[in-house]
Amino acid sequence: MTDVFRAAELGSSDYTEKLLAPPMASPLTGDIVVRDRSYLADGDRGVYSGSWESEPGTSRWEFTDRGEVITVVEGRMTVEEDGGAPVTLTPGDTAYFPVGWKGVWTVHEKLRKIYVVYTV
Repeated sequence: MTDVFRAAELGSSDYTEKLLAPPMASPLTGDIVVRDRSYLADGDRGVYSGSWESEPGTSRWEFTDRGEVITVVEGRMTVEEDGGAPVTLTPGDTAYFPVGWKGVWTVHEKLRKIYVVYTV
């Protein structure tokens, strides 16, 4: 069976809303509202996938026991790995955050991404 979802067609009400908090990430600019819609959660294999939204804000991310691949569907954000140069991501961009990646994400306008998280 092939499961298909169209993240660009979902409304914010299709997501589960919460505040960004550890262990996912640590907000640096006050409360940041995020929304998630999970489509795959395979704890036995350590793979999770879905669509995620974030309101603007800056947060610190540390991928100590997991990695993530994202594709931006909507919005704009800048990611800056510790010791690295900032990279701005816009719709259509795909980014890979390997296990061990540490840095800051700044969401400039509401962001929607598709993600695949894998654990080690």
